[in-house]
Amino acid sequence: MRIIYFGLFGLMSCSGLKVQSGDTTTNQSNEIKMDSTETKTDSISYSLGILVAQNLKSQGFNQLDAASLAKGLSEGLKPGIPSTEVEQANAIVQTYVMKQKEQAGGANLEIGRKFLAENGQRPGVVTLPSGLQYEVLKPGTGATPKATDKVTVHYHGTLLDGTVFDSSVERNKPATFPVNGVIKGWTEALQLMKVGDKWKLFIPTELAYGSRGAGSDIGPNAALIFEVELLGVN
Repeated sequence: MRIIYFGLFGLMSCSGLKVQSGDTTTNQSNEIKMDSTETKTDSISYSLGILVAQNLKSQGFNQLDAASLAKGLSEGLKPGIPSTEVEQANAIVQTYVMKQKEQAGGANLEIGRKFLAENGQRPGVVTLPSGLQYEVLKPGTGATPKATDKVTVHYHGTLLDGTVFDSSVERNKPATFPVNGVIKGWTEALQLMKVGDKWKLFIPTELAYGSRGAGSDIGPNAALIFEVELLGVN
C-alpha cells in the first residue's frame, strides 16, 4: 500500500529555512540564529506544526479539525505505533483525496464544456472535429511542422479563470520539444500552424491532461488556454 509522507526537508526548503554551515563568510542577515530559547523542544515542535499545517493547506486540506489533527500527531509520535493503524490512516486519507478529486473533476468537466460551447460561438474562433478550438492572433507564412519534427515556441498557459500555470513568455525563454511529445491538443494545433503564427488555443480536457490533471495547478478534467507562437521548426 502506498503511504503518504510529508518530507521534513521539503517543508524546510519550502519555508525558506536555512541551516548554518561552517562557512563564516555567509551573510549574517540571511541566517537564522538559534539561541537557547529557539532550540527548546517546545519551540521546535511548534515550528514543525506550523510547517506541517502550511504543507497540508498547500495540498488542499483546508477543512481539518485542529484538535483531532493534534491528537493524531501525538499518537503518531509515540513509539511502537502498530503498522495496521498507519495503514488504516493512510487508507482513510487516500479515500478522502480520491473523493475530493472526483468532485473537483466533475465540476471542472461541466465548467469546461460550458465555456467551450460559448467560446465556439465567438467570431474568429474555429472549432475542429476533435473539439480543439483556436483563434489566430497573428498569421505566419513559414513552414508547417510534421509530427516527427521538433519546434521552438513561446507559450503562455492559463486555466479558464486566468491562473497562469506555465509560461515561457514570463521566463523569457522559448521552449523546444517534439511535436508528438506534448498533449494531444498541442500536437494537433502545431501541425496546422505555420512558423510566425501566433494562435490562442482552447483545449478540452480530453486533449489535455484528462482526469489525472497535472501538478498542483491543473486539476482533474480541466480545460486549458494557451497562447502559442511558433518560432521555428528544427
